[in-house]
Amino acid sequence: MNSFLSFLHSQFFVTPPYPRTTWEGKTVIVTGANTGLGLEAARHFVRLEADKVILAVRSLDKGEKAKQSIEDSTARTNVVEVWPLDLGSYESVKQFSKRATQSLERLDAVVENAAIATPKFRLLEGNEMTITVNVISTFLLALLLLPKLKDTAQHHRTTPHLSIVCSEVIFHASFPERKSPSIFDKLNDRASSRMLDRYNVSKLMVALVCRQICSLLGDGYPVIINFLNPGLCHSELTRDVAIPAYFVKLFLARTSEVGSRTLVHAVSAGPRSHGQYLSDCRVTMPPSFVLSADGAETQKKAWSELSGRLEAIQSGILENLRNVAK
Repeated sequence: MNSFLSFLHSQFFVTPPYPRTTWEGKTVIVTGANTGLGLEAARHFVRLEADKVILAVRSLDKGEKAKQSIEDSTARTNVVEVWPLDLGSYESVKQFSKRATQSLERLDAVVENAAIATPKFRLLEGNEMTITVNVISTFLLALLLLPKLKDTAQHHRTTPHLSIVCSEVIFHASFPERKSPSIFDKLNDRASSRMLDRYNVSKLMVALVCRQICSLLGDGYPVIINFLNPGLCHSELTRDVAIPAYFVKLFLARTSEVGSRTLVHAVSAGPRSHGQYLSDCRVTMPPSFVLSADGAETQKKAWSELSGRLEAIQSGILENLRNVAK
């Protein structure tokens, strides 16, 4: 009940502050940037004088329309670039990361906003689709871009950020799959799949893995990594959900622009936010499960399984963590 009351208070009585900090001279990548939170966050970065804002999108046509919308509203051109990125394809993630690493002079912030929420079970790249997109590809992209972020820190004397959009639904994930011999194998089992909880579970795994990665990196790491809750917002994320959920959104949801302010805040939140859960633009306590002994064990288990899968997708990727840790 407490988490529900907190949710209502946030939705009705808290308005994230309008972003005003300059991004002059900086380069930002925003995934899922053709609509909703990603589009509005990208619009803020352009408005705030970013030198380059990359819209990482699955549909180039939609990306170009988003670019035009941003240029029309900000009166700034030659800032936004549209790059293809399909989190349903590991090869697409690798190609995107290679392009960023080789062609960008600097990379100051990555906002991993793209995600899916679907009640339909489907395997994609050998794993259930929600887990492929929201967890495996999300961290594949993160680890592949970390060396570029650290290089920017070293050569430009700045502190880059990598922020992953999480959700308040982590407070409601039951996650019994964690008790199976293999979390991922259990999540890939169609017969026992619990798809109504799958999005919640995927975001809880994001929280756990972010915390584990940051614990491995230790103090003094030159890139700030955090995960954030933008609140319930109007977006295309829940386009596949049932009608009752639609009406809940209709009455309770923030606008995409208001929600996007939390994304912009997260990539400028500073060292105190490293490894932390952000909500309403402040460091907030995650669910009690995350902080429990069970949560700590699950955190290590989820990372152990995920890191093995990432290494199988891209041999040597874990060196990106070891090489940038100090």
